[in-house]
This record gives sequence, C-alpha cells and structure tokens, in this order.
Amino acid sequence: MGSNATTTKETPQPGELFAAFGRIGILSFGGPAAQIALMHRVLVDEKEWLSERQFLNALSFCMLLPGPEAMQLATYAGWRLRGVSGGLMAGLLFVLPGAVVILALASLYAYFGSVPLMAALFLGIKAAVVIIVIEALLKVARRALKKTVYWIIAALAFTGIFFLSLPFPLIVLAAALFGFFWRGHDHESETLTATAKTTFLQTTLKIAVWLAIWWAPVLAVDQLSNAPLLTGIALFFSKLAVVTFGGAYAVLAYMAQDVVVSFGWLNAGQMMDGLGLAETTPGPLILVTEFVGFLAGFYKGGFLLGLAGAALTLWVTFVPCFLWIFAGAPYIDRISNQPRLAGALSCITAAVVGVILNLSLWFALHVFFAEVTMRKIGVFTLWQPTLASFDIRVLLLAAISGFLLLYRHWPITPVLLVAALGGVMLSFLF
Repeated sequence: MGSNATTTKETPQPGELFAAFGRIGILSFGGPAAQIALMHRVLVDEKEWLSERQFLNALSFCMLLPGPEAMQLATYAGWRLRGVSGGLMAGLLFVLPGAVVILALASLYAYFGSVPLMAALFLGIKAAVVIIVIEALLKVARRALKKTVYWIIAALAFTGIFFLSLPFPLIVLAAALFGFFWRGHDHESETLTATAKTTFLQTTLKIAVWLAIWWAPVLAVDQLSNAPLLTGIALFFSKLAVVTFGGAYAVLAYMAQDVVVSFGWLNAGQMMDGLGLAETTPGPLILVTEFVGFLAGFYKGGFLLGLAGAALTLWVTFVPCFLWIFAGAPYIDRISNQPRLAGALSCITAAVVGVILNLSLWFALHVFFAEVTMRKIGVFTLWQPTLASFDIRVLLLAAISGFLLLYRHWPITPVLLVAALGGVMLSFLF
C-alpha cells in the first residue's frame, strides 16, 4: 500500500477521476463519518492517490472550516490530483447524485406526503453503513493515534462533544494549542512535497472570484425577481454556510428552529421528515437544506418556485465550500512541514478521531433504535435509547454486512446492494 509513502501514484486521468468520485458520490450514504470512511478506502487504500498523512492533514483542515467537511475533503482531493478542474469535478460529483435524489423525493413528498417505501429501501443501507464506519474508524485510529497522548486527546474530544456538548470549534482550538506548545511530541519523519506555491495576491484574487460567483445569483434574484422568499432563502442559507462549524450535525438544531419558528417555512414534522430523507440518501447530510428550500418555495408558489428555492439553496450552501478549499488548500502541506504547526495539526487529527467516534455512535444509536432520547443530567448530555424500540432487522442486516465486508472483504457496492435488498425483504416480512 502507498498510504505511508511520501509520494503517491501518478496523476490520474480525468476519466479515472470522474469514475472514482462518481462512485463515491453515489455510495456516500450515512453522514460524514461514513463518507470520510468511503473516501479513505477509495483514495488511500484502493487507488493510492493520497498518502495517509496527506489524507489526515486534509481532513483536519476541513474540520476547521464551516460547511460539510466530507464534501470539502472530496474537493481538496480532486484539487490536489488535477487542480481546480479536479476539485470542481470531485466536489460536484460528491453533491449532485444526492441532490438529484433529494429533489425527486422532496417533489414526491410535496405532492403525496411521506414516502414509507424509501424507509424500507434504505433500512439495509443504514445497517451496512454502520459496519463501513466501524471499519474505517479502526483504520484511521490505528494510523492517526500513534502515541498514548493522541489516544488521550481523542478520548477527551469524544467526551467533550458526546457527553458535555462542547462546541466543536472549542475542542479543535484546545487540541491545536496543545499540539503547538507541547514539546514532547515527535514530528512525523515524512516531509510532504509542498503543492505549488501561491502568493498572497493570488489567494486574494481567488477569494474575490469565488465571492463574486457566490453572491452574483443572490443579487440577481434580489433585484430581478418578484419573490422575496428567494432572497430570504439565499441570505439565510448563505449565513448558515459561514457559521456551520463542525459539519451538519452542529447546525441542525439551529437551522430547524429558525426554519420552523422564525420563518414558518416548514412545520416541525416536515423538518424531521426532511432530515430523515437526507440521512438515508447519498451525499452530505446538509442536503436537508435543499429539501427545506424546495418545500418553502413549493408551498409559497408551486413547483417552479420550489425548484428555484432548491437550486438557490444548493448554490449558496456549496459554492462557499469551493472558496474555502481553493483559497486554503495550497497552504496545507506548508503548515504540515512546520514542526509547531505540524504538532497542532497532529493533535487536531487526534481530536477529529474522537469527533468521528461521536458521529459514528450517534448514527449507530439512531439506526439500531427507533427511539433515542436526549437527557440532560447536570452538565452531562446522555443519549438514551428506548430498549423496546430495538430493531432486530438492523442487527441481522448489520451482521450480514459485517461478514461480507470484514470477513469476506467484499467491495462496498455489492455489500450495500445486498443490504438494501435484505432491508426491503425484511420490511415486508416484519
């Protein structure tokens, strides 16, 4: 394997890149932990396009950014392999399959209500995703937590975010400061070959270009359309794109409260249905914003306004991700080659392992149990599953997926297909 090599395989051709990231986009079920696991398996283990350290450094960097970290990681990988065109291809392929599915399901939902058949279809997929996440978490932990102190940081990060509900940026900042000032760590012997140098002027121009790309449609809608709702959608989700540190999970409660209470675009039940659809379809969980934008427009002015709301929501949610990556990516390797900054990055990576464990456990609880209640005991937050809501079907499907993936070492695609078909059959039997 080339996961620890200083250099990786030769630059892939556009067709190879399209096929790999198209596959990632179609199979990216299960939220950020599962999507990061899938990318690690494809980009590091199978294709060997990124080294282990390149992948982990990029992941740590993306965790510091607002917005969906998995989509940003895909964009970075594409950019590193084939520049801006590769970054655009990878980022778009990661988002578009899920966006098409969400639009189709949101349309069905708008006309016919909830879609129970989808829950049956994705029951098995969610069970398989639990196993995929566990496999990747073990791999990443084994490679990122090379010293006892990194295990301690990961454990503290998990405790802070899972049991204490500490803000994600605070956890990352604490890990970075510790890594920067800690004298006892040993810097990685691997020195990464720095990506092409960039100047302050070039970075400023990139920021200006992508700010213009981001805001031009917003200003056009505001000035040229007679739909104040679209302006409200654009401004709200643009603000969301800047403040959503820690990924989609960190902002869902905030978004749901404003969407339901402040704007009245959806009711609470519709918001939860949208979240359920986003959790069981490919692509980043933040695609729930597309569901909200479509329904807000649909209920206000019909299908075409709903389509405009969905398109505008997608634009202002994901265009900023390209801005952050294309402006910041050239600096990742330079940071990792500076001992103190590399120390900070290593400790952030350790903290990220704890965060992925948090997301994995949260996801597993909600897959295996139909009812999970959040309880506050003093400063502690506890997720308490209702034992009677345990789904034996999920346990059976997860066991089959674990056997095929971990023991027989099947590729991910056939495992997901077997699990999906099993989920449909079990849903009709029980």
